[in-house]
Amino acid sequence: MGEKFKYKYVAPTIEERKEIESIKREYLPKEDSMTKLERLRYLDNLVKTIPMILGLSFGVIGLLIFGTGMVFFLEWVNLWYLGIPFSILGIVLIAYAYPVYVKKLKKNKEKYGKEIIELSEELLDEKNE
Repeated sequence: MGEKFKYKYVAPTIEERKEIESIKREYLPKEDSMTKLERLRYLDNLVKTIPMILGLSFGVIGLLIFGTGMVFFLEWVNLWYLGIPFSILGIVLIAYAYPVYVKKLKKNKEKYGKEIIELSEELLDEKNE
């Protein structure tokens, strides 16, 4: 009957608190843990990166196909009938690289532009106050 319950509470230090909060942020959903500025940077990066990847992919793949066609045509002269279509296909892909980039960039700006403008205005208003 003489059992006692002992409890000792120790509050975390400032450094421990910062570490705990940073670990917690890693496990929160992205939108919940982002500040407005982080969200703005994320959206801006999203708008620009995907079109760049698509445009570069079209260009590089087109260049590789064009090069393959040139090899067929110049090195293996008896395969000229494969070289010409490959080269033309490569040129077409290279030519479409920039229009694909521009179209995707425009689509992303339409999709995320409103939110980017709202976040920008909120951040600018907060700094002016």
